[in-house]
Amino acid sequence: MATADNEKSRLDEAARAGWLYFIAGHTQDEIAKMLQVSRASAQRLVSLCLAERLITFRLEHPIAACMELAARLKDSFHLAYCEVVPTDPAAPSSATGIAERAANILESTLRAEKPAIVALGTGRAVRAAVERVSPIDCPNHQIVSLVGNISADGSASFFDTVGRLADRTKARHYPMPLPFLMSSERERDQMLKIDPIAKVRAVAAKADLRLVGVGQMDQQAQVRVDGFVSREELLEMMRLGAVGELTGWAFDGEGHLIKGGTNLRLTSIPPLVPAQALTIGAAVGRAKVSAIRAALKGRLLNGLITDEATAGAILKP
Repeated sequence: MATADNEKSRLDEAARAGWLYFIAGHTQDEIAKMLQVSRASAQRLVSLCLAERLITFRLEHPIAACMELAARLKDSFHLAYCEVVPTDPAAPSSATGIAERAANILESTLRAEKPAIVALGTGRAVRAAVERVSPIDCPNHQIVSLVGNISADGSASFFDTVGRLADRTKARHYPMPLPFLMSSERERDQMLKIDPIAKVRAVAAKADLRLVGVGQMDQQAQVRVDGFVSREELLEMMRLGAVGELTGWAFDGEGHLIKGGTNLRLTSIPPLVPAQALTIGAAVGRAKVSAIRAALKGRLLNGLITDEATAGAILKP
């Protein structure tokens, strides 16, 4: 099984290299940088693509359509980074594919010699990505939470990610030990002035990479399902025009943060508008299309990892 998986991964990389070389027109030096391999490895991948007949007059591999969608998304929304993975027909809302690609960028960042700060949201996709990160000894890096992860009943979120990634990497980490929501805006402001909290937020402000989930704001919203907001609070945000949320920050169909409702009491670090550091949303599924599209339109994200079906729906007029 492992041998088959390795062979599939090798062919995927060969197909990616072939698309970049024969269709996108990149040089082998450029491909080596993009795939973070040596020039010799890039050359071998392009040769393998030809030898396995993954490409003739067009790329005979499903990754070609994915890469074309990624290129269109980058052009349409001026993204710095975009990955589109094949949709699993048996589980169209599965986060497995995007989790693998998100894990890849986490590993690439944490394996670099230059010290980096990685800031994480919560959620299923981000948690799944963290679970796929190989154990790495990288104590010079820092991992920081963007989200207060204590719910209204005092319980911690099962989908907390910072501690888990720190376990796998030995990196110094900074959790956000705050309730997701405070009882009032005044109480929230007071809590954010506490020195340890202010220091965590200062670390997050310098993050080199932000990886977050994208949540829809409907009756199945994860912030509601996971107990972070009440039904009444969710309905209020929907009445205010919310279609999605990033680390709890609700935004409307144009990607503008809602000025009211739970946003006034939220302890999570707000998105920068427009996104400055590489800020990647990892999300998949028909229910999230409106939220993802709005986040991209509002420039709350400058990176995206999604699947083929979701990407196609986002690009529809």
